[in-house]
Formats: sequence, C-alpha cells, structure tokens
Amino acid sequence: MKVFVPSDSAAISIGADDIAARIAQIDPSLTIVRNGSRGALWLETLVEVEINGTRFAYGPVTVEDVPSLFDADFLNGGSHLLALGKTDEIEWLASQDRVTFARVGIIDPLSLEEYGHHGGLAGLRSALNSTSESIINEVTESGLRGRGGAGFPAGIKWKTVAQTSSAQKYICCNADEGDSGTFADRMLIEGDPFTLIEGMTIAGIAVGATEGIVYLRSEYPHAISILQKAIELAREFGWLGERVLDSAHAFDIQIRVGAGSYVCGEETAMLESIEGKRGVVRAKPPLPAIEGLFGQPTVINNVLTLSTVPMVLAQGAVAYKARGVGRSLGTQVFQLGGNIARGGIVEKAFGITLNELLETYGGGTLSGKPFRAVQIGGPLGAYFSTEQLETSMDYESLIAAGGMLGHGGVVVFDDSVDLAVQAKFAMEFCAIESCGKCTPCRIGSTRGAETIDLIIQGIKVDENKKLLLDLCEVMTDGSLCAMGGLTPMPVKSAMVNFPSDFLGAAR
Repeated sequence: MKVFVPSDSAAISIGADDIAARIAQIDPSLTIVRNGSRGALWLETLVEVEINGTRFAYGPVTVEDVPSLFDADFLNGGSHLLALGKTDEIEWLASQDRVTFARVGIIDPLSLEEYGHHGGLAGLRSALNSTSESIINEVTESGLRGRGGAGFPAGIKWKTVAQTSSAQKYICCNADEGDSGTFADRMLIEGDPFTLIEGMTIAGIAVGATEGIVYLRSEYPHAISILQKAIELAREFGWLGERVLDSAHAFDIQIRVGAGSYVCGEETAMLESIEGKRGVVRAKPPLPAIEGLFGQPTVINNVLTLSTVPMVLAQGAVAYKARGVGRSLGTQVFQLGGNIARGGIVEKAFGITLNELLETYGGGTLSGKPFRAVQIGGPLGAYFSTEQLETSMDYESLIAAGGMLGHGGVVVFDDSVDLAVQAKFAMEFCAIESCGKCTPCRIGSTRGAETIDLIIQGIKVDENKKLLLDLCEVMTDGSLCAMGGLTPMPVKSAMVNFPSDFLGAAR
C-alpha cells in the first residue's frame, strides 16, 4: 500500500520528513512515496493514502498525529479529525485548471516511469517528429508568453534565435525566483523537475541549441538537489546527451547556482553571472536572442514558461489558447501569500478576478481582520486597494489598472498595514539590490527612501510628495533595467490608492 508524504521544502520545514519516518516506523511494510506538494500550503503536511487507485487526504498532519491516524484506520480511509476525503474532490484543488502543475503533488518527482505514465515525454516525442519551424509555430500559435514577468511571446523569442546563424546556441532557464511572495518555480522543480527538462529540450530542438543552463538560486538547496538528480536520470535514460531519445539531436543541461543577488533575475545580469562575472545589467541592444550567453544566440525563459511547453506540444496550441482572455492565453500559476488564511498555488485560466483569488481560494486574511492592500507582481508590483478587487487577473487588465502581473505573486495585507512604510521599503529594497550601474536606480532609490521618511515625519509633506513623484519619473524613464524602472510602481500606487497614509503628522 502507498502512503504519500510531500518532500517539498515547505512541507519539510514543518516536519514532513519526521512524519514519513514515523509512518514507516509504525508500519514498515508500507511504500512511502515522497511526492511534491499539492500547493495547499495551509494543509501541509498533507498525507495521502491510496486505496484501490483512489487517494484519500489527511491534513495538516504533525508527527504527533501519526499514531492517532493508525488508530483511526486511515490506511482504509478511516474517519479522523484531519480527514479531508478524496483528494481529487477537495474543492480548493478540484476547481483549479492545472496545466503547468498537472503532475505536481501526484507523482514521485524522480520517477521517470510515473512521469511517462502521466503524459510525460509526449511533447518531446512530438517535437522530435516535427520541424523547427512547426514547433515554433505551435508555441507561437498557443499564445504562450513569458511567465517570468515581462510577458513577451515565447514563440517570437524562439524564432529570433532559430533564425540567427551561429555554431553554438543556448537555452537558459531563469530560476532565480527572487520576488517576495513567489514560490512556484521552486515547487515545480521540487515536484515535477522532468517537465522543465522536457521543455528545455524541446526549446533546444526548436532553435538548434545543444546546451541548456538552469540558473537556480542558492537559497533553494533542495530544489538544486532534486533537479540535479533528475538531470542525471534523464542522461541515464538517453533523454539528454549526444542523441536525445535516439534521435539526431544533441542536448544536455547544467545547473549554475546564483549567489543571491535579486538583480540577477534580470536576464542580462543573469548572463553575466553565469559567465563568472559580477551580476551587472547589460545595455540593449544587442538582445540576448542575438548575442546572449558568451555572445551567442540564447533563449532565456522562466521555469513556468519552459515547463508549459510540453503540454502545448502534446495537446496542441488550440487546446492551450482555448483558456484565458484577450491576449492573455492559457493558465497562470498564482501564488497566494502574506496575511492570507489559505496560502499556496492556484492555477487558473487568465481572467479570474482578484476577489475570487483572495476570497474563494485565499479564504480571507489569516488574522481575520479586513483586507486593506494587495501587492501583485513582487516587490516592484503595485499595491491594490479593496476598491480594485474586481480587476481581472490578466496582463492587459492589470496594466490598465496601474499594475503588472509579474511572476504571479499575490501578497495580502490587512488593515494594520501602513502603505507609506511599504513605499519606503520599496525604495530601500531597490537601494540594497541595485547592481549600481545606472545613477537613477543607484542614487534615486536612496533619495527616494529619504524623501518618504521625511513625509512620514511630517516634514514639508506637500513639497516632498511632489519631489517624490518627480524622482519616480526620473527612475522610470532613466533606469537601465526594470530594477530601477519599476521601483516607482509600488510607491506611486501606494500614494494614489492610499493617500491617507501620506499625510505625515496629519494622519
């Protein structure tokens, strides 16, 4: 009999390893499968038992709960205070539309057999039987856009690299997930690493690249370990190497570990870091698609973008683009964090409202206090007020509302938050994380934090607010990259949507 206990970092951090060991101690005959997390983080550690092909869930389980689970005959679906019924019928999970995360939490992350049984490698086999042009056309037709934040069409980027002549090309996966409130890249790598490897291999075949590099942040040691094991298994299987699945295509993948710099999430700073240099932003042009890693044509995509490609190739562009709204096609993996009752991963088609995410899935604030602000898109994203909760969660609608989707992080604050303090944090964050190459970002962020501090103290409030807005304009227009260019977004949105917090001593 199989019992599933997540090996995801979030579950491990609250005792999943101890729970797995305790279950095995009580009944050594059981097969303990260390799956990825289902993404319902408030239910972790989520323990599942498979009975006649159906999985039943119990959670959140602590190591102290394990004996009582056995007493309640949980191996046969027995009643218990932590019993959640059939896992597939838990409404929070059943109502999602999981495409990129289709296998996460279901399979053993390092079982190629289970990966194939659940549809893995179908996309790659389709690609091996197609031309470069047809693969790129399929990705373009699907409407798949970069999930790292920029939202640039993946197919157009691939086409540029494919049409650029070079003896060597690269596929670089940006897994430097540094935005506050984001954890989807880590969860996917830890829960279904083969789908990322498959997506990168397809990209390599499409553009003529033979080398892939995953730039993975050092703060994710478990993800690094899981991905490295998955790469080694793929090589042994004949998937990676000189002949991909016995084809004429060669492709292999290496991991490069970042040192913790936020700005290395910017694609050109990432390339500098991979090359062994200081992580400083490059001026554009040339674009990385033409002169990228070591001066060669390079596809740079985020983990979620590349991990969605196998489904697009396996099921076709039409099936993928049937989801979503307008130019925002397919699904988005939203990450709910902050002061929220039910934090975790929610994958839905673009077009779900912010209110549905926060109420239906998030269940309100963890503190029980009213919502006051929601930051979407990481530390450089806008702060939304309760008056904007009906905003559609898609690229265009969020831009129209003065924000951005970013990597899909949604961080919630209750009515105890001070938005002037949050605005100051945005400037301080930029000052700390700036690569220092351009003056508007390096100096502007420091002056911005000082100016907001004066406003909070009630010193020349009106003059300093005007000065702050002028400074934001300079940073937006003059910064070399999005680090300085987007820092004004949280500041200005806080000033516009929460003006009462910027009255100084008059508050």
